[in-house]
Amino acid sequence: MIPLSWYLWLGLALFAVGLFGFLARRNVIVMLLSIEIMLNAANTVLAALGTRMQDVTGHILVFFVMAVAAAEAAIGLSLVVLLYKRFREVHMDEVRTLKG
Repeated sequence: MIPLSWYLWLGLALFAVGLFGFLARRNVIVMLLSIEIMLNAANTVLAALGTRMQDVTGHILVFFVMAVAAAEAAIGLSLVVLLYKRFREVHMDEVRTLKG
């Protein structure tokens, strides 16, 4: 059996990669993907802890996080489409104005 610490380190590494991608990149699509990576890191940790504690609560929380991730992806991608239609650009540096 794989030790719990390996799953926790994997979750930490995934979260760090997602956080770095979110902070370092200015492309909106890459930022959305980085948020998805961070949510998957949380899922990894929750599933590992749920298995280790032999409690189904961690696995139920994984399903809720997956639902939040799906909603975030749908709303985020619709905002990306609107940004592209309006500014012909999806980089955050060029999108400065929020006037309608």
